Amino acid sequence: MNVFGTIDRPTTHDPKKQDPTMHRPSAEPFGPEAPTRDTSSATASRQNRNLEMQLIPEALARAHMHDRLREAESERMAVRLAAARRMQRRAERASLRARRALAMAVMH
Repeated sequence: MNVFGTIDRPTTHDPKKQDPTMHRPSAEPFGPEAPTRDTSSATASRQNRNLEMQLIPEALARAHMHDRLREAESERMAVRLAAARRMQRRAERASLRARRALAMAVMH
């Protein structure tokens, strides 16, 4: 296991004091030849995440209003249905009264 420093043998910048058994892995470039990372996408992602975080209350409010509108619409439909049933029963009673009146008129 290649470790840069341990508690017993910390890594120093002085080459004379460094332990010869501890060496840097050559797989990673070091110094000026090390590639620079492109952090623009990370910054954009962070900004996008911050924007999303700021828009969460708005999205919650929109969802809440959508639920309230759907609730109100369903309430209106229930009221209309109850009114339609009341009118239907009233019409049926009027129809029965008319039949009875007609039957009474025919019988006399």
